[in-house]
Amino acid sequence: MTQDGRSTVIITGASSGVGLYAAKALANKGWHVIMACRNLPKTEKAAQEVEMPPGRYTIMEIDLADLVSVRKFVQNFRKTGRNLRALVCNAAIYMPLLKEPLRSPEGYELSMATNHLGHFLLCNLLLEDLKNSPESDRRMVILGTVTHNPDELGGKVYPRPDLGNLEGFAAGFQAPVAMADGKKFESVKAYKDSKVCNVLTMRELHRRYHESTGIAFSSLYPGCVADTPLFRNHYPLFQKLFPLFQKHITGGYVSQELAGERVAAVVADPEYKQSGAYWSWGNRQKKERKEAFVQKVSPQARDDDRAERMWDLSAKLVGIV
Repeated sequence: MTQDGRSTVIITGASSGVGLYAAKALANKGWHVIMACRNLPKTEKAAQEVEMPPGRYTIMEIDLADLVSVRKFVQNFRKTGRNLRALVCNAAIYMPLLKEPLRSPEGYELSMATNHLGHFLLCNLLLEDLKNSPESDRRMVILGTVTHNPDELGGKVYPRPDLGNLEGFAAGFQAPVAMADGKKFESVKAYKDSKVCNVLTMRELHRRYHESTGIAFSSLYPGCVADTPLFRNHYPLFQKLFPLFQKHITGGYVSQELAGERVAAVVADPEYKQSGAYWSWGNRQKKERKEAFVQKVSPQARDDDRAERMWDLSAKLVGIV
């Protein structure tokens, strides 16, 4: 804990949706929340609208698609003098209507740059801060999604994720290459591929660092948050019908607030301290049970050889080799 007696957590993408409500839930639990976002005025307005407790949050700028911004964020966080107890990699972009790839400042396809590579760099840079924290229960949590897993109903929808042999990584994601497998750009698949990489990152962090540091590395799927701002770039009709479908047909709908509370639980509650776990409140969960279960991740996401290759190639792309 720091001088104010509060544990500190960093949450990326805390200006809206699940990240915002996770920030609120943790602040209400007594934590100090670093809300790491691109748009500072938007984040301050959102924090006030959900009645974040004054004095329990700090808003700091980060653009995960820009590796220079990620490094600057870490420098600025260290200047605060706060000990870091937890990191939540929540931010993500999803642009399903794109026909041609957008690029990050380093030239990488934007979904992979934001969702995976930016977080990959952030996790690696902040490992030292978590390791040096005087608090014993330290955690790093990466948000997952059911769409990463073709073994689950929500993951069977085409296009399905496929990292191939990581040909896109090996080529440095430089134009014209945009996809992890080096094939033709497909915006929905680009998002799903990046989420497979998130789970691979979590599992590789656990394998490499849990035993030596004691940090608990985990991922979670908090349920289908069908009205999340993640879908703001989708067709308006989809934004209207998808929540109704999840509420009345699948029964999988989860509010942004409840999803945020579930993220906060994985960050703070003793029962979620297991490292290497992928926690799920998915559709297979029995209605009478409210706790999460540890779910098997997709075949690609549990491929240890692919995880190691993805790690090594990602490290080169973000400049930490």
